[in-house]
Amino acid sequence: MLATLERIEILDVADEIAAMVLESEEAVYYRQCANNIRTNQVTQEKISQFVKMKELYEEVQRFGKYHPEYKRVMMSIRTLKREMDMDENVAEFRKAENELQSLLDEISVIIGHSVSEQIKVPTGNPFFDSSSSCAGGCGTGGSCSCSA
Repeated sequence: MLATLERIEILDVADEIAAMVLESEEAVYYRQCANNIRTNQVTQEKISQFVKMKELYEEVQRFGKYHPEYKRVMMSIRTLKREMDMDENVAEFRKAENELQSLLDEISVIIGHSVSEQIKVPTGNPFFDSSSSCAGGCGTGGSCSCSA
């Protein structure tokens, strides 16, 4: 592939955008929340317990309700998941993760639409996927008048 001046300029601008994203409030907050999860011993213990139970859960799933530990494991995995999800650090991390993802989705849409309004940018966010009435994920085969 030939390196043209135009391609080099595009790559330079892409590097500038990446640097801006890394320095954004959302990215800084995301890294701070990730660090809080790594350094908080209580949060790490909850995650560790959940991961161990998840391994047992996957073992039980191989046999389904016929596994002798089925009920105990199913109750335990739900309880541990709830405890982990309700942890303050995990909740903040997920919030930061969603905010950073929204920023990246917005950038993707801006870049895609700067090339052409017809370019579809899959963001997974119905706010940005507003080109059809259901964002293409309705699963009705087009009965909602979308272009699925």
